[in-house]
Amino acid sequence: MRVGLVCAHADPTRRVDGSAVGTYQHIAKVAAELAARGHDVRVYERRDDPNLPETATLDGYRVERVPVGPAASISTAELVPYVTRYGRWLADRWAGDWAPEVVHGHYWIGGLAAAHAVRETDIPVVQTFHSLGVEQLRHLGGRYDGPGERIPLERALTRAVDVAVAQSNDEVDELTRMGLQRTSVAMVPPGVDTERFHPDGEAAPRDQRPRILSVGGLTPGHGVEDLIRAMRLVGDAELVIAGGPPADELADHAEARHLREVAERNGVADQVKLVGAVPHEQMATWYRSADVVACTPHYSSAGRVSLEAMACGVPVVGYALGGIADSVVDEVTGRLVPPGDVRTLGVTLRRLLADNASRFAYGHAAVDRVRCSYTWDRTAGALERLYERVVRRRRPVEIAVEETPVVPETVMPGSVEAA
Repeated sequence: MRVGLVCAHADPTRRVDGSAVGTYQHIAKVAAELAARGHDVRVYERRDDPNLPETATLDGYRVERVPVGPAASISTAELVPYVTRYGRWLADRWAGDWAPEVVHGHYWIGGLAAAHAVRETDIPVVQTFHSLGVEQLRHLGGRYDGPGERIPLERALTRAVDVAVAQSNDEVDELTRMGLQRTSVAMVPPGVDTERFHPDGEAAPRDQRPRILSVGGLTPGHGVEDLIRAMRLVGDAELVIAGGPPADELADHAEARHLREVAERNGVADQVKLVGAVPHEQMATWYRSADVVACTPHYSSAGRVSLEAMACGVPVVGYALGGIADSVVDEVTGRLVPPGDVRTLGVTLRRLLADNASRFAYGHAAVDRVRCSYTWDRTAGALERLYERVVRRRRPVEIAVEETPVVPETVMPGSVEAA
């Protein structure tokens, strides 16, 4: 089967952005697994560097870098005006000797470009949002900083796709509330690279105190402040926070300074350590160094961190929401606590750190759960069956012209197109 995966952003692994890297790695793993199953897979990403080649072959699939927008890293809000042009480029490309039998859009920007590209064809569109603006707004409130047009454009996109892929049961519910029929939502959890994330191997250095590890971006929505406040109830333990900018930039990072102030006010400054960004290929050593991994985001679609920690044999204490609630089985692979309940979070962490037998049992059960239910092979197999289903029932894509985003188009100085 010919499969086109559309990601409007460029490969973020050349930069430091935990959430974007996680999304892009998801796409790369899906592409590699599908290619290994014999499919002809092409990944489309925006070309943000004129020195990069237009095409590349990675792990059996082809990457095509689309020359739209400035040849530089830009924010999602800045990318919106180029969506229509991105879609036209794809449509022209697919009018040649290679056209996908199914298109899979990733993130809302990629999905809009994919839907625009196939609107006059009978090519079906599958869409993975990876996160939903309306759900982020609900959980983050005033801390939500997404582009203003995101939520209405995501709603329009749900009317333009054949099937939306949800990564958690919470996301299934949210998509149906947005107007999708339940039969048009497929639940396909993400996978874990079990060759990289496993219990055996090196661990990052640590001292004698029990270690709690938190992984994620340094933003209010990641719930790190909740975790620092909970440390008052934990006792003598170390909280290591991995994520955000590189270590040498933490001193000038506003949120890092704020978190240090929170630690000072709560009397736990000597227990909290910010290590900055950690390359993804090194994360397994940090997971293995921890006694417990704490996952306390206020919004979590896929629960990637909890899955990686579990694959390394480390119990997880996390908020019972999104992908975390799906992956962590309470009192089997870790503990779930009510979102935002700082007291229960602290008490749960203290009790688990003091219970060696439970941590050992949870860790072993966590590894088994990941290997049985969360491998990339399993994820790719589910997507393969989904693609086959939508191709069999191929029909003209019913997208009204007014539902396709019409946005001002500009060519910014230094862009690939202007060059």
